[in-house]
Amino acid sequence: MTEQAPKPSAPVAPPVHPPMRYFADALAELTVGGVPLLRLAARVGSTPFYAYDRAAMAARVAELRAALPAALRISYAMKANPMPAVVQHMAGLVDGLDVASAGEMMVALDAGMDARHISFAGPGKTEAELHRAVAAGILLNVESFRELPILQAASRELGLPARVAVRVNPDFDLKSSGMKMGGGPKPFGVDAEVVPELLAAIGQAQLAFEGFHIYAGSQNLNAAAVVEAQCKSYELAVRLAQCAPAPVRHLNLGGGFGIPYFPGDKHLDLAPIGANLAELIERAGTDLPEAQLSIELGRYLVGEAGVYVCRVLDRKVSRGLTYLVTDGGLHHHLAASGNFGQVIRKNYPVRLGKASDVATVDMEAVSVVGPLCTPLDLLGDRCRLPHAEPGDLVAIMQSGAYGASASPQRFLGHPEVREVLV
Repeated sequence: MTEQAPKPSAPVAPPVHPPMRYFADALAELTVGGVPLLRLAARVGSTPFYAYDRAAMAARVAELRAALPAALRISYAMKANPMPAVVQHMAGLVDGLDVASAGEMMVALDAGMDARHISFAGPGKTEAELHRAVAAGILLNVESFRELPILQAASRELGLPARVAVRVNPDFDLKSSGMKMGGGPKPFGVDAEVVPELLAAIGQAQLAFEGFHIYAGSQNLNAAAVVEAQCKSYELAVRLAQCAPAPVRHLNLGGGFGIPYFPGDKHLDLAPIGANLAELIERAGTDLPEAQLSIELGRYLVGEAGVYVCRVLDRKVSRGLTYLVTDGGLHHHLAASGNFGQVIRKNYPVRLGKASDVATVDMEAVSVVGPLCTPLDLLGDRCRLPHAEPGDLVAIMQSGAYGASASPQRFLGHPEVREVLV
């Protein structure tokens, strides 16, 4: 009996980026806020620049409102994109703003958000920042015992008790998250097992206790993992509430909602998350009758609404590989270069700003690089793009969060990037 040779397996197609939800197909002319990219570049006056689509942000918030229970409060975490115009736009769409510095606090107040709906988190708040936050009347997420005497002194001096919540470092993390913010040793918050002692100290200091902030992780595309973390956060808050010096009025369940950046990623399914949050809100009517539940989202609200635009300066071939050398790079968009937490570098979605004829276009493999004297200045590695020449515009999609403010813009002395809200 002769052995038969195994049948060759069918080739596996490489993973691709999921469709963009707020921008046209990659072969159409790219528009932001209804403005063709070439015209927008002329309006801005120079490249590179970030462009944010206000209609896309509004659409994202509307999608959340439709999928999540009406009683849930949605806060925007400003660190994702603190551009003042973006913050002002978001302030009119969401229920609150979360800040991470006194500088962000002033932007939030200038945007017109009521101080009652601004919260401040951060493991290293200075004495001046704590004092300013008490004076502003915003909610402070306490992250260490060190903060209490400072807040007590500020309360006495200003004649009003500091509004405080406790940021809890839970004894679990958000599985499948891109960045773990809780569980195990962390600089953020107070370990759950120590929180009862902190709550007693808050009561003794006569601060205005209002609730808990529990943030387990970020950038998660697994709905089941998000649901599990929210359930555990809720149950932890209910247990800790038994030690609180006042009824819980605010319970921030964190965020963690991710967006698809890389080939093979999928959009987060909101349906099971919304159903679970509705159940938690119903339970809270008995367990925490005075509490409003909220979630805190940053990149999920703005990340897909932004593009980073740069211009091709040179087209060159090195040992068979074509490079598009642009006037943008990691100094403006550190995350797209892979140097903002990626272990294995993957490409953001990259496209040309001009329209291409779908019937005749020939795609080619090119690497999109910046002008910096470092091999790290890579915006797209062997991307499949239509033919491009010097003068053409290249757009890095999914760039509305952790872009300009999260990049080393002074590196090598190149000009800072511009930002526009369209």
